[in-house]
Amino acid sequence: MKIAQIAPLAEAVPPRLYGGTERIVSYLTEQLVRDGHEVTLFASGDSRTSAELVSGWPTALRLDPGVRDSVPYTLMMLDEVRRRAEEFDVLHFHIDLMHFPLFRDIAARTVTTLHGRLDLPDLRPFYGKFPEFPLVSISNDQRRPLPGAGWLATVYHGLPVDLLHPSRRPAGGYLAFLGRISPEKRPDLAIEIARRVGLPIKLSAKVDAVDRDYFESRIKPLLDLPGVEFVGEIGEAQKGEFLGNAAALLFPIDWPEPFGLVMIEAMACGTPVIAFRRGSVPEVLEDGVTGYVVDGVGEAVRAIDRLDRLDRTAIRRRFEQRFSAARMTRDYVALYESLTAVAAKDRRVA
Repeated sequence: MKIAQIAPLAEAVPPRLYGGTERIVSYLTEQLVRDGHEVTLFASGDSRTSAELVSGWPTALRLDPGVRDSVPYTLMMLDEVRRRAEEFDVLHFHIDLMHFPLFRDIAARTVTTLHGRLDLPDLRPFYGKFPEFPLVSISNDQRRPLPGAGWLATVYHGLPVDLLHPSRRPAGGYLAFLGRISPEKRPDLAIEIARRVGLPIKLSAKVDAVDRDYFESRIKPLLDLPGVEFVGEIGEAQKGEFLGNAAALLFPIDWPEPFGLVMIEAMACGTPVIAFRRGSVPEVLEDGVTGYVVDGVGEAVRAIDRLDRLDRTAIRRRFEQRFSAARMTRDYVALYESLTAVAAKDRRVA
């Protein structure tokens, strides 16, 4: 098949450091190419891919100090996608909703994976106005605010199975927090949990400009506490050691997490996850198998006492069974084929 993948321009594909959506686009694109499909990736020019790369802007927008507003650059990229649209059997968008007005007449040849939260009131009228666009959710819970939208399927994220490897003898003796420093991710609660059980905690996290005040006022003072270490933002090469040596990953979220890529990254390392029961967590984690799904700090503290009941080899095995990039790609190809089959049938009827 001839497939276009349209990525956000905020980060390169794959990102150098933090960037969940761009990472998934990379894994999907590379697996599609390995499977023999003709793939064109529309992304920032500093992206690395075995597909044909069409540069929407020379560098990732987050790394370009001259860029203050991403919208003009995204629209320029979409203009190029639209110009070349007839070259592709399917156009797969990962940029939420900005393309809808431009591609309405060929919506049936598009797939839009929604990577973010959908519980914002302004989204309901928008998606109600464009019911013809086939949408993919990354968890079933993500759909709840928009039950009447044009949902085609849920496709869980996946990672290449050779990307991260389990540590046979985890040596760290610490708890890990990985992600963004933001109010909804609750790094403060991760620190509280670690201190209540008397274990050190390492926090590897990105601090966006929008969260800088929160970091300075609420989190930075906690970093001086005994046993608390802030290691900053890490790349893919450091994740295996950081997660693999941890006793557990703490995921004390306070928002409807659409998926939570870090949970399956930990599972790929054989590391159990202790996560709050919000958003996608009960879909991604298998309680008592790959970690513990808890309600609050107290339950998280008690769950740490039960970590020795979990088999790290079994955690890795469940990752391979449920969350590989190959499985994710098969799911998407099945959707692409269903859309092209319908389009071919419609052409015959016409």
